[in-house]
Amino acid sequence: MDKLLKLLLLSTLALPGSATGKPASSTSTVNKRPVQILAATKNMITDDDKDKPAHIVGHVRDASTMKFLPHILVKVKGTHITAMTDVTGHYMLKNLPVGDLEIEVSIMGYETQVHKITTTPDGTFPSDFEMEPAVINLNDVVVSATRNVTKRRLAPTLVNVLDEKIFNRTQSSFLSQALKFQPGLRVEDNCQNCGFSQVRINGLDGPYSQILVDSRPVFSALAGVYGLEQIPTNMIERIEIMRGGGSALFGSSAIAGVINIITKEPASPSASLSHEIRGIGGLSTFENTSNINATYVTDNNRMGFSIFGQIHHRSPYDYDKDGYSEMPKLHGNNVGLRTFFHLSDCSKLTAELHNTREFRRGGDRFDYEPHDAHVAEQLRHNNLTGSINYTFFSKDEHHRLNAFASFMKVKRESYYGGGAKTVEQLLEKAGDATTPFTPDDALELKKRMASYGRTNGSTNVFGLQYSCNIDKLLFMPSELTLGLEYNGDRLKDKSGFRSEAIDQNAHTTSGYIQNEWKTERWSFLVGGRLDKHSLVRHVIVSPRANVRFNPTKDIVLRANYSSGFRAPQIFDEDLHVDNAGGDLIIIQNASNLHEERSNSFSLSADWYKQLGQWQLNLTGETFYTQLRDAFTLTQSRITDKSGKEQILKTRSNSDGAKVIGASIEGRLAYPQLLSIQLGLTCHQSRWDKAQQWNENDAYTTRRMYRSPDVYGYFVSTWNVTKNLDLTLTGNFTGSMLAGHEIPTEEDGKTLAMDEYLGVISANIAYDRVMSGEGQTDKVGEVYGPRTFKTPTFMELGLKAEYSFPIYTYYQAKVFAGIQNIFNAYQKDFDKGYNRDSAYIYGPMSPRSFYAGFRLTF
Repeated sequence: MDKLLKLLLLSTLALPGSATGKPASSTSTVNKRPVQILAATKNMITDDDKDKPAHIVGHVRDASTMKFLPHILVKVKGTHITAMTDVTGHYMLKNLPVGDLEIEVSIMGYETQVHKITTTPDGTFPSDFEMEPAVINLNDVVVSATRNVTKRRLAPTLVNVLDEKIFNRTQSSFLSQALKFQPGLRVEDNCQNCGFSQVRINGLDGPYSQILVDSRPVFSALAGVYGLEQIPTNMIERIEIMRGGGSALFGSSAIAGVINIITKEPASPSASLSHEIRGIGGLSTFENTSNINATYVTDNNRMGFSIFGQIHHRSPYDYDKDGYSEMPKLHGNNVGLRTFFHLSDCSKLTAELHNTREFRRGGDRFDYEPHDAHVAEQLRHNNLTGSINYTFFSKDEHHRLNAFASFMKVKRESYYGGGAKTVEQLLEKAGDATTPFTPDDALELKKRMASYGRTNGSTNVFGLQYSCNIDKLLFMPSELTLGLEYNGDRLKDKSGFRSEAIDQNAHTTSGYIQNEWKTERWSFLVGGRLDKHSLVRHVIVSPRANVRFNPTKDIVLRANYSSGFRAPQIFDEDLHVDNAGGDLIIIQNASNLHEERSNSFSLSADWYKQLGQWQLNLTGETFYTQLRDAFTLTQSRITDKSGKEQILKTRSNSDGAKVIGASIEGRLAYPQLLSIQLGLTCHQSRWDKAQQWNENDAYTTRRMYRSPDVYGYFVSTWNVTKNLDLTLTGNFTGSMLAGHEIPTEEDGKTLAMDEYLGVISANIAYDRVMSGEGQTDKVGEVYGPRTFKTPTFMELGLKAEYSFPIYTYYQAKVFAGIQNIFNAYQKDFDKGYNRDSAYIYGPMSPRSFYAGFRLTF
């Protein structure tokens, strides 16, 4: 009888219009219809009833369009219990505990909503979510700020996020293409032959930045040589960028900042297929990229996995039609898997594995073996990256333990070589009795055949991290984080063009501690890291301090300090070989090289404003980085033990350097209509004392080379109709200094003539020559190594994308566009085998047309 009365009471409470048929509380003002149970009813629950689970059903849809949203994760906070909306936007949470629950829906591009519901035994309760669009959202979750999950608005340091929306709007298929759409970041091409690229943060060289994969520093120096073009965006969920000193948190080389690549976590059953074809410089050189993604998650969300694959091919592109490529030939493929298992309600195991294979070649005579080309840089890569991560948290989520192991193995087969005569021609000469085969010919033959190399690198990272939420420590609630980490890096390189093989075995043992006192308004973080690097005699201490103040919910003020270091090890630029006039340019460390130290300071303000339906976000940051014993490169010519002449860059310690500047970023959006995002960075990167990039160039300057004082970007999208989007993008690069090893004859005063092309190899812009003492900028009197001031560049791109449904629930997209509309591209490339392949600057590709499709299931 008691049970019958309770069922009648519950049925009455659940009727539409009932006085209690409302949510107990919600972060949204939209009526959602979950049921609150009266206290008297809870008192009627018996012990037998508690064994009978409850259920929650509902839908998730866009509040402005009322369109149902499929494949959206709905979760019970504090548990692993989740459900996914089906293709109609509906969900069901089954077998729930009895009592007070918090149901959360969090989607990128919408305001997070939480419903509080009190369940009773064997009951089914409705809870509908109607999500308010939030194109600009300060509640995005990030991990790079503290190594713990936190909302961007509450992070103690400024963290910017690149996500799939930006990848699609800018048509970025690889990491290198996406990174340039962030303030303070600039991606540059450093080699006319093989396309070696690097990313600069706040004006500092690539080796000053730490690239992480899922927060682990496994991206080795060897992987970094060509890695920016080997990481496809279809494996990336988001990229977190933290500008400024990060060494106190992530270790060596995180002086300029951190780029954290977060791979895709399985979330809902889905699949996608896409293909893009691109015409480079017109419609004679093509690039094709095909992607596939698939995800499966069990109904109870205990287990899930995601797989991705990519095939990529690009023909070599020759801009000035001299028979030598400005963009290399590429053929690569990527395949990977990420999976998770909930071992219990409070523990989770995550594993990831992916493989990259790539063939890359630049120069000339692509149908011949590389030693039978006049210039060839050829690489074959086989990279394997993996990780396993175990997470445990207490039921009250006050304690979290994370144990992880990550690795990356890189195998590279290379050829770097060039010269007037190919091996085929030299052998023909040796076999011709009428033509003398000279000692110089023998030396040239030996040099060409010895230019093959094999490089193996392996990086292993092991670590343990513990975090604890303390209700009150001294004066405020706090989060304490402790961690231990071991990073081992082994590098072996054997190449005939090096006088000695490289065999480096570097390892770092680290410990870090930080405590963040935080509330919604204030945050005070103090921490530090201890690193014992095998190439440095002493323990390196890197402190960190941050203050955050939120005077209102929508204003965030931050002040940051951190210290960092770079160890005297092998960097990615050391493992790439430039080519100038057929002579290879290699890098080595000075014998007395010691670590470089840094101190970084920054102030930032983040402001969000809702103006009716318009959403506005402005972010401003000023930064200052001081480098002590900064690494600098000086170029010279030497003759090795075998008599071969080489161009050598030597890395040594200078007195120091300073970088000071500011960046501003703005975002303006009207949901379902318009979105504009833009950023501008201004800074000065200066040595403490004037430097020479080459001992034979008399020009001296405090300004760092290849570092423009001004650069920026914008991305704007107009939703023309429900199905049609137009996106306009732009990248601005200011003027900078670049060193040019001008091809000359043996007398050093005559410009080199390419005997096969019949033209002077050098293409000199005399109006941009920077002259030192005793030098001139007169036509016909510019020889040897010289400094040039580059012009400014403005790239514009336009993309149109049309979406339409297939069989109601599936979606197809077709798109077409043009990048670098006005063909802003370098105009003074050298020609022929004598060219200086390192003299390259400006945009990474000329005007390009593209089209493609994407299917989502």
